[in-house]
Amino acid sequence: MPKTGDGQQTNQARDAKLGTFAGVFTPSILTILGIILFLRLGFVIGQAGIGRALAIILMANVISILTSVSLSAIATNLRVKGGGDYYVVSRTLGVEFGGALGLVLYLAQSVSIAFYAIGFGEAVAVFFPGRPGWLPQAIAAGAVGVLFVLAWLGSDWAMRFQFVVMAVLFIAIAGFFAGGIPLWDAEQFSGNLAPAGSLRFWTLFAIFFPAVTGFTQGVSMSGDLRDPVKSLPLGTFAAVFLSLAVYIGVAVVFAGAVPGQELASDYGVMRRVAVLPWFVDAGVIAATLSSALASFMGAPRILQSLAADRVFRLLNPFAAGHGPTNNPRRGLLLSAAIALATVALGELNVIAPVVSMFFLISYGLLNYATYIEARANSPYFRPRFRFYHKNWSLLGGLACLGAMLAISPLAGVAAVLLLFAIYQFVARTVSVERWADSDPSNRFQRVRKDLFAISRDPVHPRDWRPVILAFSEEPARRLRLLRFAEWLEGRSGFTTAIQLIEGGGPRVRKVQQEAEEALRTEINQQKLPAFAKVIVTPNLETALPDVIQSHGLGRVRANTALFNMRSTGDPLSAAARARALRTFLRFGVSLVALSTRSDDFEAIEASKDRRRMIDVWYRDNASGRMMLMLAYLMTRSQAWADASLRVFVKREGDAGAEETRDEFTARLDDYRIAAEPVAVTALDTATVLKHSSETSVVFLPFRVSFGGPRLELDAGASELTTRIPIAVLVLAAEDLQLDVEPDEGRHGEIAEAIDAAARAKADQSQIEKEAGRAENEVEKVARELERAEEGGMEPQELDALRKASDDARKRLKKARRRVARGRAKVDKAVEEAETLAGKPIEKKAGPKG
Repeated sequence: MPKTGDGQQTNQARDAKLGTFAGVFTPSILTILGIILFLRLGFVIGQAGIGRALAIILMANVISILTSVSLSAIATNLRVKGGGDYYVVSRTLGVEFGGALGLVLYLAQSVSIAFYAIGFGEAVAVFFPGRPGWLPQAIAAGAVGVLFVLAWLGSDWAMRFQFVVMAVLFIAIAGFFAGGIPLWDAEQFSGNLAPAGSLRFWTLFAIFFPAVTGFTQGVSMSGDLRDPVKSLPLGTFAAVFLSLAVYIGVAVVFAGAVPGQELASDYGVMRRVAVLPWFVDAGVIAATLSSALASFMGAPRILQSLAADRVFRLLNPFAAGHGPTNNPRRGLLLSAAIALATVALGELNVIAPVVSMFFLISYGLLNYATYIEARANSPYFRPRFRFYHKNWSLLGGLACLGAMLAISPLAGVAAVLLLFAIYQFVARTVSVERWADSDPSNRFQRVRKDLFAISRDPVHPRDWRPVILAFSEEPARRLRLLRFAEWLEGRSGFTTAIQLIEGGGPRVRKVQQEAEEALRTEINQQKLPAFAKVIVTPNLETALPDVIQSHGLGRVRANTALFNMRSTGDPLSAAARARALRTFLRFGVSLVALSTRSDDFEAIEASKDRRRMIDVWYRDNASGRMMLMLAYLMTRSQAWADASLRVFVKREGDAGAEETRDEFTARLDDYRIAAEPVAVTALDTATVLKHSSETSVVFLPFRVSFGGPRLELDAGASELTTRIPIAVLVLAAEDLQLDVEPDEGRHGEIAEAIDAAARAKADQSQIEKEAGRAENEVEKVARELERAEEGGMEPQELDALRKASDDARKRLKKARRRVARGRAKVDKAVEEAETLAGKPIEKKAGPKG
């Protein structure tokens, strides 16, 4: 139970938290209703005309509304802590995206303090005629100092100041409406439908768009909110829709009260329309100060959250906070220093477009992060915000990208490149994931989709990949086995490290978990591409059929078993081991046995010699072709990419060495495997040792005898393999077709069946046409006969017509029988094709040729 003092401190911290109005609505609305409203909205209306100006306002707000929907979905799906956009993106897209965005957003918001402060300085300097050139910067520096003090005192003090600013802001807007509505004229409004300037649409959109970039200011205060799940959606939507109503209302009043030429040429026209001009002056000052203060409150909190996540080691000290609200004072000092340095530079025109791009990137990534989270279909994506669809997030992300390119393609590319550079740095420096993100869920969803897809497709011999079960009970030999499995699969298959533990009882689950975690740790430490699986069973031998049949998912099934040659630590007897090997073969799993000494394996693995050799002692059977495939796959692994491959072939009958080499070279060409064929007179122990005793890896065929693996030579496996650095014994359970073409095998059978069905349908169509002609002929003769009988035709002619009618009816009857047989033939052909394909035939192929 916590001490009383701790409980009081916790309650104080909770009481110091901000609500929806103070923590979200206020900073958002004050940033949105900013300097664009007072000094640029009239200019946009005059240049574009009221129709296009309203389109610009709506398009810009569509981006903010779509992003607000994404923000609400994420905010109601997880507890948003400090860091705002950074926290949301990092917990969804991962530390790489989050770290890059967090650093960029912090810098952008810190520089934004100076932007707004300089705007404040220029607005105040107008009241001093004959002012020196440095006065706006001096006023801006003073404003930064005052705002720094408010932020230093904490969010409570800052919010009190923002309430005063908001009151001034809305008084200024009310003063404008009070002065503009009496001047409103319908004829004037109609005249302002036409543009009075020459600037193009997207240039004006770029000028206006910063007006809507403040709606996520509340997100930056997420760590100071009492209830972020409730406050973020409610406060953000309230600010967005209220500001949209204000902008549309001001635009309509402008268009009906002031001629377009004045709007297009005078930035200060709002001052002249207002009932009292100083209301607008006060509004401009309030807008710049409020925006600067919102950035002063948001930027250090992004830095604090970034530092707390330990993404950049240099920033770790900034994780510390002060007081019950954890006020980030160290971050405030750094933000103030950046702002003052930017104020001292004064020239912001070059930096401003890039900073605008950073904000757009943050909105785009927020939308993308929400879309990715929703697309993963994770059971844990359960937003309480009901009005959400993933396609809205995708549309919002695309809209942000389009706005970036419309505003400044060069600045947009520069911002993206900087973000990518930081992303790569974080990806290479952060080694431990500190939280879960949506990437595993998305990968799972892609795997799920792909597994179903390949399971629906017919199996083809070209689809074969090594799916290896690597059995090893001895930790000392396991690493060599798994490293060899990595070479053997040649970056094209899967390996699962299987450890069988004989046992039972109530502790079996704990034993399995501990062993599997140890096996997984070993695999990860050695950076091996393998899965870990530990199986506890009362009987090792009887467990094998279940292991083989249950491994894999869908079409991805084990087809190769890899194990070390028998050692003194083998728990199975020789007879039991032989039975186990035969079990693999019965279930279609090929066998690969590895025999090597530790010193030999480590020496070969560490060798930099590019002349390493792989030998295959080939027999023209399934095992020979399996050895050839596995040896070739080894040369596709990075470790053996430069190795040479030799294939030893026995001369048959009277064939000479050259004739044997030529014949096998042609076969290797058909197989598309680069290897050097070597003709030998015998496949025996002496010949193998003569040619391969110094070879790095030697593939040899074997068979299963009562005592275990036995070579298809004149010696036992243990006698020969101990004299070769790395010996690989192979016994195939299936015959690989190394030269099969894409249109052969089952796919070829399906294609032929579809073609047969199409030919049957074509024949049937012709038969039905003939039947139709026969039916027409019967009807024609019948009509002639009827007319002849009514007209009193001669009996002989009538007899001829009656005979012709009978003949036509016979032909029709015969044609109908052919139609029936044809239909049965078509049905049978279609059924056979659909049975082979495993699905309905939607598109019929035409007859071959």
